[in-house]
Amino acid sequence: MVKYSIITFPGSNCDHDSYYIALKRNNKVNLIWHKDTDLQNPDIVILPGGFSYGDYLRCGIIARFSPIINEVVKFAQRGGLVLGICNGFQILTECGLLPGALMMNRDLKFICQHQYISVSNNKTPFTHLLIKGNTIDIPIAHKEGNYFIDNEGLKELEDNEQIVFQYSDKYGNISASFNPNGSIKNIAGIINKTGNVLGMMPHPERNAEDFSGSEDGSKIFASLEQSFLSSH
Repeated sequence: MVKYSIITFPGSNCDHDSYYIALKRNNKVNLIWHKDTDLQNPDIVILPGGFSYGDYLRCGIIARFSPIINEVVKFAQRGGLVLGICNGFQILTECGLLPGALMMNRDLKFICQHQYISVSNNKTPFTHLLIKGNTIDIPIAHKEGNYFIDNEGLKELEDNEQIVFQYSDKYGNISASFNPNGSIKNIAGIINKTGNVLGMMPHPERNAEDFSGSEDGSKIFASLEQSFLSSH
């Protein structure tokens, strides 16, 4: 059993999905209001998907100033495991825990669909139970998932193996044809340099049970929990 803290912002709509999955996996889970200043001593923090503050101005930019984010940053800087999903990924880039930015999708449309992503790095606490080069089926639901970073930043991501997931077809082919939102290099998820903060646009909490058509999301939760337990 591990202890999750899941942050709720005004407009979060996947906090209870994450709560449900983490709890069903026999963990202790706390929902933390964004104005709180106590993370309640978690092992793992999740910034969930949704539309914090209605996505006004720019996705995640207002949430970045919520009081609890100061504690999330401190937690991450101490080596704590942080997973940002969709809007959570956007917030992580806005608060500087991850590089780059999420822009409007290439076609300026909201996309909600099942999506194959290729595992580009399985040497992380979030993916070590996955196989590099294999694909997993994880749904996406976003309008601002077009990941961008400048050439210098992209080279740094590649040199440090910080690209964790890339949009692909079922067989792992990575090309513009299988890129739903225009993300540079088909990037669907990245990790920070020290490897304890992951941001991803797909939603693993939405397919972590058999009834959802794919349980691939459960492998990310299992990796996280096993990583923490094996290191403590």
